[in-house]
Amino acid sequence: MEKLAASRGGRLLIVYITSTRPNFEIQIGDDVLRLLRDHLDAGQAAAKIGIDLFIHSNGGSGTVPWRLVSLVREYTKSFAVLVPHKAFSAATLIALGADDILMHRMGCLGPIDPSVANIFNPPHPQNPSQPAPISVEDVSAYFKMVKDEVGITHEDELVQALTSLTDKIHPLALGNVQRHHHQSRLMATRLLKQHMAVGSEHEINKIIDNLKSNLFFHGHPINRNEAKNDLNLKVKIPTEEIEKLMWDLYIAHEPDFKMNEGFNPIHELDIHPPATPPAPLTPDEIIKQMMPLLAAGFKLGAITEAQLVNLAAAMVPHVKSSTPASPKLHLNGMVGARLESVYTCDTFLTDMSVERTTVNTPSGPQEAVKQEVKWQRWAKET
Repeated sequence: MEKLAASRGGRLLIVYITSTRPNFEIQIGDDVLRLLRDHLDAGQAAAKIGIDLFIHSNGGSGTVPWRLVSLVREYTKSFAVLVPHKAFSAATLIALGADDILMHRMGCLGPIDPSVANIFNPPHPQNPSQPAPISVEDVSAYFKMVKDEVGITHEDELVQALTSLTDKIHPLALGNVQRHHHQSRLMATRLLKQHMAVGSEHEINKIIDNLKSNLFFHGHPINRNEAKNDLNLKVKIPTEEIEKLMWDLYIAHEPDFKMNEGFNPIHELDIHPPATPPAPLTPDEIIKQMMPLLAAGFKLGAITEAQLVNLAAAMVPHVKSSTPASPKLHLNGMVGARLESVYTCDTFLTDMSVERTTVNTPSGPQEAVKQEVKWQRWAKET
C-alpha cells in the first residue's frame, strides 16, 4: 500500500474489497460509510493531494455509490478509482463518480442495471425460502422482444403480454423493478455530473444507455479498452510500475478471502468433521457415577444401602445425555470484506455453523446440509 501510494504521488490510498468467493459473496453495504469516514479523517493531509479508492467487488446496494462518492469529495478535489480485477454493478457506479479510473489489464467494469428482490418477488427455484431476484433489464427485454422480435404492437395483444407476466410476477414486484430502474439512472447521472462539464447531458445519457441497456447482459465484463474507447469513460492505463503494484496489492488479499476456492459446506464438513460426540451413558454407568454422591447420605445414616441403589436407579430416566442431536461445524471469522488504509484496517467477519441434516422430498428422505449465519460484524485489525 505504501509503495502504491508513493508511486501515485503520495495520495491517500483506501482499499475496499468485498468477497467475490463463489457461494460466499458479500455485497457493498452502507455500513462501510461510517468506517470510511475514520480512514478519511486519519488521512486528511494526504487527501489534499488526492484520494485513490482501490476497489474489488461484485456490487451491492445501489444507494451506497452516491453516498460514498459524496463523502470522499468532501475531503478532496481529485478522486480516482483503481480497479485491479472486478468492479461490477454498484462498484461500477462508484467508478463513474471518479475523475479517473485506473484499470489493470485484468480489471473489468460491468453494466449498472440492478437485480432487485423484495417480498413480492416469486420464490427462488433453488432456494424457495428466499425471493428470486429480478433484473431490471430482463423486464425491459421481455417487452422489447414482444414488440420488436415477435412483432406484437396491437394494444389488446400488449395487454395480454402484460397479463401473462403479472400471472408469474406480482405487479408490485414489477413496480419495484421500475423504481430501481429510475434510481439507477438517477444515481449514474449525478455521479457523472460530479466531474463532467456542464452541457454534457447528451454524452452522459449515452454512457448510461450503454451501461444499462445496450450491453444486454448484467454479467458482461467491460475491459479497459472497451470502457475507454467504446463507452468513453475516463479510463487511464496505468504505468507498468503502478499496474504491477495494483496486482501485488490485490493478490496479497486473495488468501484471506479464499477468492480462488468456492465455499462448499459439504467439503468443509469433510475436511473439518465435527468432534464425534461421546456415546450415551448406560444405566449402570450412570448409577456408578451417582453412587459416590449418594453414598455420602448413606454414610450419614439418612438412607439404607437398598434405598441408595433404588434411588440411583430411579434417577436414571431423568439424567439427560450430553450427546448433541446433530453435531455442528462452526466456521468462525470468515473474511467477507475489508476497508484498509495505512492508518487502520477494518475487516467484516462472519461466524457460521454447518451441519448435515435430512429433508423430506417427494422421492423420500434426502441428506442435506444446513448452514446458519450466527454473527456478522466489522472488527478492527492492527
